[in-house]
Amino acid sequence: MNISTSPFETIRHSTDLCVVGAGLAGICTALAAARRGAKVVLVQDRPVLGGNSSSEIGVHIIGADRVGGIPHLRETGLLEELRLENHYRNPQAALSVWDLVLYDFALRTPNLTLLLNCSILDAQTDPPRPADGAPSPAGTRLVSVTGWQLSTQSWHVIEAKLFADCSGDGILAPLSGAEVRMGREGREEYGESIAPEQADERTMGMSYIFFTREHDRPMPFPPFAWARTFARCNDLPWGEGNHAFWLYSPWWCELGGEGHTIRDSETLRDDLLQVTMGLWDHIKNRCVHSERARNWALERVQFVPGRRESRRYVGPHVLTQNDIASEGRFDDVVAYGGWTMDDHNPAGFAAAAQGLPCTIHHPAPAPYGIPYGSLYSRNVANLYVAGRLASCTHAAMSSTRVMGTCASMGQAVGTAAALATREGCDPAGVRSHLRELQQMLLADDAYLPWVPQELSPDTREGRLTGSDGDPEPVRDGVSRQVGEEPHCWTCAPGGWIACEWDRPRDVREVVLALDSAMHRSIAHRGPGWTEPFPTELPRRFRLDVRVGEAWEAVHRAEDGHQRFVSVPVNRRTSGVRYTLEETWGAPESRVYAFLVNPLHRGSGDERR
Repeated sequence: MNISTSPFETIRHSTDLCVVGAGLAGICTALAAARRGAKVVLVQDRPVLGGNSSSEIGVHIIGADRVGGIPHLRETGLLEELRLENHYRNPQAALSVWDLVLYDFALRTPNLTLLLNCSILDAQTDPPRPADGAPSPAGTRLVSVTGWQLSTQSWHVIEAKLFADCSGDGILAPLSGAEVRMGREGREEYGESIAPEQADERTMGMSYIFFTREHDRPMPFPPFAWARTFARCNDLPWGEGNHAFWLYSPWWCELGGEGHTIRDSETLRDDLLQVTMGLWDHIKNRCVHSERARNWALERVQFVPGRRESRRYVGPHVLTQNDIASEGRFDDVVAYGGWTMDDHNPAGFAAAAQGLPCTIHHPAPAPYGIPYGSLYSRNVANLYVAGRLASCTHAAMSSTRVMGTCASMGQAVGTAAALATREGCDPAGVRSHLRELQQMLLADDAYLPWVPQELSPDTREGRLTGSDGDPEPVRDGVSRQVGEEPHCWTCAPGGWIACEWDRPRDVREVVLALDSAMHRSIAHRGPGWTEPFPTELPRRFRLDVRVGEAWEAVHRAEDGHQRFVSVPVNRRTSGVRYTLEETWGAPESRVYAFLVNPLHRGSGDERR
């Protein structure tokens, strides 16, 4: 593409990391890298952030906790921070306010430049990508990408040392010649029992979502002439029982896996609208529940489909069904999942008409590890990947594709990119620093199964005391309950915990991991279906330092609403003390970590 002769302005950017795509994988990649000191440009082809979770699509976030079904497995770190901020600012669970929360995080993060409404259309590589569409040779580097910003009618050229494709559809693959796959592997290739016998190009489909609202009077719905007609409940999946819930349309309004989910997207939109509007017509006018639905009306119909699957990159490691089934105990684990291998029939909605299940939930352990080797391209040397286009087989991707897991991968990629920037290396070079990468993630409240957090001498050597109970679990290197092991200290308002030394020490920072009700769901699934704010969270608390024989307050929290709290102290003191003053309503609250001068925090972090 030659934009030098274009009549439109060309704006050039030079950065450490260019992140393409701002769903939860891309947002977490960009925030993690920028907070760790890397200069980041985040490019999004939509006017809002959030991808499938945004107001344009409206899918609720699920992950390893399976929406509260498995306690204490929720993704902490950046995703927990985003969710809790949304709960605090958005108790009504309005999707547009969620958009604003994500925008606020991007806007207030130093080192982060945001380009909205900007579609990447071209890329420059060294050497140039093959003209015949073959994969680029190993060691190829991305030099720059070029995007068209529709709103300003301008070109943006972003030169970067590193790139991260978090676009969902893998737009940088055809532009760079990175190796990708699309479709389902045959059973024998990786020995996957749930794969089809023969490889094919079929994928999972995509869905439209509508939201509804109850009114104080009957709300008729004259059907559109182009909508499908479903005269009987049995014309729809699972018969009449599944249509008694209509706050929003079900996931099985799904089509597209038998075609090409990217190339056929416009046609599939029309087909999906016919199905979803046919479903609403059935509920309002033809269903056994129509009388109960008489006062209900459509509130919003999403016009952007929620896509489940398209391209997948090929990395140094391809995650498989068998990797997941064996818990993914990789030496280079940097993220985790736990959703079932939820393999949707490519026929989607049409599968029901054939008497076939729309999806099969194949068992997966929760949690299982995701390796670093699945998060970068094996032939484009400076290209990271995160989200549903990570290096997985179709079978494994049926689990890793959910947004909580995508966010976990994104934080790993962003942290790795910041480390690569600091060390002046490519993604492969970070393998020499894997232990440090894992500890950086843990220091930012990410969770890595089977990897404990290393403790600073100031944390290890202090004398821990508490108002009651045994405070030792707050420094055992695990900041959440695991199985039946709580790894925490519990107190009621008025309770305190202190770490003291025989001689004064320079205390730079104290980090707390607090109680955000990890045993319950905070999914916030959209209008009409919300979970309460975690009442166990400390609303008011105080951090004191010991000066001589007295305690002086250095921090007071009012309206606290985050699990992970970093308190800058910057004092020479012989002790620090945390005191819980008030929760959001619960009679007691847990403390999972109380760390002094924690290791691997870095100087680039920015905390709220």
